[in-house]
Amino acid sequence: MFTGIIEELAILRKIEKEDTNIHLTFSSSITHELQIDQSLAHNGVCLTVVAISNDEYTVTAIQETLQKTNLGALSIKDRVNLERCTRLGARLDGHIVQGHIDTTARCTKIEELSGSWKFTFTYLPNTEFITVEKGSITVNGVSLTVVDSVANQFSVCIIPYSFDNTTFNSIVVGSDANIEFDIIGKYVAKLQGQQVIK
Repeated sequence: MFTGIIEELAILRKIEKEDTNIHLTFSSSITHELQIDQSLAHNGVCLTVVAISNDEYTVTAIQETLQKTNLGALSIKDRVNLERCTRLGARLDGHIVQGHIDTTARCTKIEELSGSWKFTFTYLPNTEFITVEKGSITVNGVSLTVVDSVANQFSVCIIPYSFDNTTFNSIVVGSDANIEFDIIGKYVAKLQGQQVIK
């Protein structure tokens, strides 16, 4: 489990294809603290460390992951938001994040406000993907609060610290971001759907 509080920006150093899988090698300042078989969230995607060498480590993304996320579009030297799983008993500074991406959403508008930025994202219709104003959403692994919520679209506001220390400063209109909707909201939507079917 994760919290959506980004620890580090990892840099992609190598991409290796093997059948339908892709092995991604990153460098980061916390590589020396990692272990084989450890779970790390990369732009919100939970991946397992399979190799470590000096300041670089490797994770593997399977076809299912590549189809549902933006990881397949990464290029060498791209940065990703990195978070290690939360420790039991630690503070939950963000919200409950599983590291299981639901879909990608496209950035359709960026507004520079006085001291912050407002990003608007649009996603394909799905009755199980819902947002509510002041509810939680995870965008590229970052735990955020929804400020505007309409059908298939939401907005989030980014403070300068988050803008400077995550990949939000590289998002432009047309960028695709990994989205994990709030787990509680997904359960509610699923249960409501089952009641309608009955």
